[in-house]
Amino acid sequence: MGNSSVRPVSHVIGPGGNILTFDNLPPKNTRRWVPRRKAEVIAAVDGGLLTLTEACARYAISHEEFSSWIQAYARYGLAGLRAGQLMDRWTDKTEDASTPFTLAPDRPVARDRERSGKITN
Repeated sequence: MGNSSVRPVSHVIGPGGNILTFDNLPPKNTRRWVPRRKAEVIAAVDGGLLTLTEACARYAISHEEFSSWIQAYARYGLAGLRAGQLMDRWTDKTEDASTPFTLAPDRPVARDRERSGKITN
């Protein structure tokens, strides 16, 4: 993890159109993950404010959990990030499990150009 003053990007646009900086991301000790907070972390990684590795370490979540957030957000928007909604989709094997994003530990989320574009809600 790096020093917040040496970030490649100083801010990104959050899910509600707000400006997110490293300093106004959800707190490191977040334990109650409401959809908006999850979407803010997704936007931070997507925009290069945090790397995947930094986000997972900062919030004590696995890459798999973060990947499930991205898939749910890309398919269903903010509503897809509700905890009950995520649990329902983990047990639903009939849906296409692919995502338009490629997760790499130390880079922003990469989009599959043949699939959808920017994450929107």
